[in-house]
Amino acid sequence: MIISSEKMDYKKLCDKVLKIDSHVRFTGVLDSKGDLVSEKKRNDAKLLNPDEAKMSIHYTFERWTNLQNLSHKFGKEKTSITEYEKVTLISLHLNGNLFLLSIDPGVDYMNIISKTNSIITDFQN
Repeated sequence: MIISSEKMDYKKLCDKVLKIDSHVRFTGVLDSKGDLVSEKKRNDAKLLNPDEAKMSIHYTFERWTNLQNLSHKFGKEKTSITEYEKVTLISLHLNGNLFLLSIDPGVDYMNIISKTNSIITDFQN
């Protein structure tokens, strides 16, 4: 029952972050095993088919876990930003999990990250 309660909270978190800016396309929570435990999409956010989306999430998880090998030198990863021509992908640390965002290209993503971090901080308290 605790797991479903956490998923419910993550669902609320995803929904809240999706609404902070009209340029947010996707929000999701990736757990420490690489499973997408919650997600919320903007209605017109159909850049990838379901298999491609799984592949993208897998690559994000793989990158995150590989870089954890250097965390004793760098410290814990807080934010990762990858800009593509058609989308910007962002991952934020969330209690040993990753909070994922995709946003439209050319947008002030630092403002979105700041707002998202505030929501995550409130969520964690």
